Amino acid sequence: MKRLRAELLAWYDRSGRDLPWRRAPSPYGTLVAEFMLQQTRVASVAPRYLAFLRAFPTLKALAAARPDEVLALWEGLGYYRRATYLHAAAREAEARWGGLPDDPAQLLRLPGLGPYLAAAVASIGFGRPVAAVDGNVRRVLSRLVDRELGPREARRLAARLVDRGRPGDWNQALMDLGATVCLPRRPRCGACPLGRVCRARRRGTASLRPAPRRRRPVRAAPRPTVVVFGPRGVLLERRPPKGLLAGLWGFPGRERGGDEAAPEADDWTELARALGLVGLRPVRRRALEYRHTFSHRAWEVVVDVYRAACAREPEPAPYRWASPAELGALPLPRAFEPIRQAILDGSLGCGAGAT
Repeated sequence: MKRLRAELLAWYDRSGRDLPWRRAPSPYGTLVAEFMLQQTRVASVAPRYLAFLRAFPTLKALAAARPDEVLALWEGLGYYRRATYLHAAAREAEARWGGLPDDPAQLLRLPGLGPYLAAAVASIGFGRPVAAVDGNVRRVLSRLVDRELGPREARRLAARLVDRGRPGDWNQALMDLGATVCLPRRPRCGACPLGRVCRARRRGTASLRPAPRRRRPVRAAPRPTVVVFGPRGVLLERRPPKGLLAGLWGFPGRERGGDEAAPEADDWTELARALGLVGLRPVRRRALEYRHTFSHRAWEVVVDVYRAACAREPEPAPYRWASPAELGALPLPRAFEPIRQAILDGSLGCGAGAT
């Protein structure tokens, strides 16, 4: 066990990835990086991480920020709920403890932190000897023992292996090993520092650990969407606080199940009545069509363009008008990016603010 730890840490010292959050590790920097890294490639996270820390250099600064400011710095990373949870975690940690606690059990009380993220902050940020097990680590451990390990089994084994002197480096070494050498489909066993103790390598079963899983097909649902131009710009809708793209601005639309019929163009008159829009009339039907795929579902987006004459701010509050400059700066999800670009380049046939 001691030799195994020494060999992996020596490999990490030589071959570990040079990542911005590792250069001067801190609890807050680790928290931000780990939230960003969930379901996002490292190459995409690095520049966003640096920009985020320039805007919010401390936990206190993040806690004091407005939600829209946080979402704007998250634009392009996707999975925006992570930004909402990170912001909520910063606020709660500041309110309860005046900063991040070093106890994993306390970290688990914060919004959005599960066992892995709490252990990563505790070990990398604070040097607490706890094991952080993500998908890469679980795969490495399963191959070491040549047996499919469930999440609990993997955490128990990882807890026995963790290096108490360098727990943060140990956890990151296992992560790097899984990300660069012990790859899911074609493991580079010849370059592995743990090859001499890896049972799967000896038995030739590395590609079977973990067992290959068939990906479920992504189911598409129609998403009729409306772009409304008025004297104050283009109409935006804030999505509900829970669910897909929670709390983000987008264009009014209706998510429908795959078997439901899409609404006709004049169905948007309901929107006009609800918001008190004056003179709402169609300009172009099916002006834009595209597909956007999330991790677990897809939208078939069909855009109708309308014009309205309206002299007041729309009500209720989830709606607002946006000028072209505001539209370009707002943190919109990627699902709405084709619509934003079509508005800004004029290809929808109306400039924002047209009447």
